[in-house]
Amino acid sequence: MAYKHDYDKILTRLTNILSKLNDGEALSVKELAEEFNVSSKTIQRDFNERLSAFPVYQDKRKWKMQDGFRVEKTKSLEEQLVLDIIEKMTESIGGKFATTSHKLLSKIKNEDFNPIYTKLNIEDISDRFDDIQIIEKAIKDKTELECSYENEREGIFRANIQPLKIVNYEGFWYLVAFRDGYVQKYYIKTLSNIKTTSKTFVVDENIQELLENSISIWFKADIEPFEVKIHADEVATKYFKRRALPTQTIETLSQDGTMEFIVTITDEMEIIPIIKYWIPHLKVLEPDWVNDVIDEELKLFLKQRN
Repeated sequence: MAYKHDYDKILTRLTNILSKLNDGEALSVKELAEEFNVSSKTIQRDFNERLSAFPVYQDKRKWKMQDGFRVEKTKSLEEQLVLDIIEKMTESIGGKFATTSHKLLSKIKNEDFNPIYTKLNIEDISDRFDDIQIIEKAIKDKTELECSYENEREGIFRANIQPLKIVNYEGFWYLVAFRDGYVQKYYIKTLSNIKTTSKTFVVDENIQELLENSISIWFKADIEPFEVKIHADEVATKYFKRRALPTQTIETLSQDGTMEFIVTITDEMEIIPIIKYWIPHLKVLEPDWVNDVIDEELKLFLKQRN
């Protein structure tokens, strides 16, 4: 049985060894054994067992740190868990995003095992890396972009826009930008021929708050927000207590497991798809016109089936 001072000695020795490796030194087992007054077998055990999680390797009887790695990148258990989650999230995106993120995280994590599994349906836009880099730089530098865009209403057109944020809603990537004084949302895969300009702009200070309070890409910046009151049965209540909507506030919690909550939105399409997804477990109480819209759409759906 090893006592506390034995563990302290081991920790001190390992820290010193890692520090030397981190400084680019090539270390000999024999020389380390003499320095720390332990056997060569103990030093060999240090490398083979105690330091096995670190990116070290043996080359011609000398132990070295792999190029591109640094000791300070090691982290606590909590940080390890966060990195595991991030890695699984990027795996869901796939393509070049997943490959690149895995390489970067591997340099930090120094291990392949990951106990976390996630299933996220996120659109792969790794084929647009060059465009994303242009957009990111324009956002940081606050410079306008000139680009082509296509939609069903206007077809293909050329426009100057002021890029604000790259966002992801429900797995799809969009660019939120100012155009002609209004906040617009552009589906990134329909943007093309993106070029930077020399014209700069001032960022709206409210855009971050607007995005944080949005529920979906349907949000509108030029509309006064309004409240929707919703009744949730016991099935839906469990979900919306665990994962509240961005602007959700609970009004009442009943003994039978149901609840009433309010959501603040700027467009009915921020909440209607959610209500329809949760039918029959959610019902709009106020305003009546939102419930009427849902009723009409359901009637049309049932009529089309008959």
